[in-house]
Amino acid sequence: MNILPQLILNSVIAGAIYTLVALGFNLSFGAARFFNLAHGTVAVAGGYVVLFLMKWLQVDPVLSVISGVVSAGFIGYGLFQLVYAPLREHKASNLVLLVASLGAFIALQAILAMLFSSQFQTLYQGSLVPTTYAILGGVITQVQLLTLGSAFLITLGLALVLNMTVFGKAVRAVSDDEEVAKIVGINTRKIIGRVFFMASAIAGLGGILIGFDTGLEPTTGLPLLLKGVIASIIGGIGNVYGGVLGAFLLGFVENFGIWKISGEWKDAIAFTLLIIFLIFRPNGIIRR
Repeated sequence: MNILPQLILNSVIAGAIYTLVALGFNLSFGAARFFNLAHGTVAVAGGYVVLFLMKWLQVDPVLSVISGVVSAGFIGYGLFQLVYAPLREHKASNLVLLVASLGAFIALQAILAMLFSSQFQTLYQGSLVPTTYAILGGVITQVQLLTLGSAFLITLGLALVLNMTVFGKAVRAVSDDEEVAKIVGINTRKIIGRVFFMASAIAGLGGILIGFDTGLEPTTGLPLLLKGVIASIIGGIGNVYGGVLGAFLLGFVENFGIWKISGEWKDAIAFTLLIIFLIFRPNGIIRR
C-alpha cells in the first residue's frame, strides 16, 4: 500500500469527522456566544442511543441512527432550556456559562458510564472485517465513506438553511447582535434553542459514525470536543464555514505531521497548530 495516498485519505477522513463536531460547535457559539463544553459528550450520547436501540433492543439500524441523531438534538436542546437559558436570562457571564457547560459535560459522561459501563464498545455489526474500498492507491472503509458524504451534505444543507430560509436569517440576526434581534421582534431564546438542537444533532451524527468506525467509550467526548474546538478556532470561531476549513486543515496537519514520527504526537501537533494560530492569526482563517 502506498503511504502518500493513504495519508491523504486519512487526512480527509479526519477532517470530515472534525467538521461534524466543529459545525455544531461554531453554530451554537455563533448564536449563544459561549463555549459549550458539553458538545463533545452530547455527540457521544448519540452513539450510545444507537448502541442501546440497535444492539440491546435489536431495532432496525437506520431507525436507530435516526433516533440517535434526534436524541442528541434533544439532549442539547434540553441543556440549553434547563441550564444555559436561565443563566443567560440572569445575565450570567461567559465564564459562568463555561463552568456550567463543564458541569454538564462531567454529569453526562458519568451518566453514560453508569448506564453503559466504561468499557470500549463498537456499533459495528456483521463480519469482523468491515467493507473497504481502494481509492487512488489508498483504502477507505464504508463507514468512512459515509462520514465523508455526511460532512459534505450537512455542510451544504446548513449553508442552504442559513442563507435561504427565514429561520436562517433569524439565526444570522441573533449571531450578529442578539439585543437588536430582540428589538425587531425575534424570539431569541426560541431561535437559540433550535440552534442548539441542530448543533447537537449534527454532533450526534458524528458520534454515531465514530461509534461505527472506531468504537465508543464515555470519555470519547473529550478528545472529540478538543479537536472540534481547535478546528473552530483555527478556522474562525463562530464562523460555520471557517470551521470546515479548520477541520480539514487540522486533519491534514495532524496526519502528515506523524508521517515520520509516532502517532502519539498527533495531539501535540494539533495543539501546536492551535498555538501558532492564536499567536499569528487569532481570528482564524475566516473572520466571523
